Amino acid sequence: MYERHELGREGEETATKYLEKQGYQIIQRNFSCKQGEIDIIAKDKNEYVFIEVKTRQNTHYGMPCEAVHSRKQKHIWYATKYYLYLHKLESQYIRFDVVEVYKKKGEFYINHIKQIK
Repeated sequence: MYERHELGREGEETATKYLEKQGYQIIQRNFSCKQGEIDIIAKDKNEYVFIEVKTRQNTHYGMPCEAVHSRKQKHIWYATKYYLYLHKLESQYIRFDVVEVYKKKGEFYINHIKQIK
């Protein structure tokens, strides 16, 4: 369990650095409420981006983005609505992204999927 948690933490850190290099402004990490959790909230130009990070060392159980199933998407959506309400951002442009992080032989590889539905 600890190894999986550590891998997830490394993946989120790697994704954050990647996004910053791409010009994203990181607003918050690990926003959590009773509705769900959002790994990274960032701003890309005029859009608020709500990002789910999935980290894997192999694809034995499928692609990382496949773990963002409909139930997980619903939790992200409700947490996003709450975040927007809390910060009075309801009229802002938003989008949802998934950042897949692969760790292979100590190296990290990124696949950024923008505007998931």
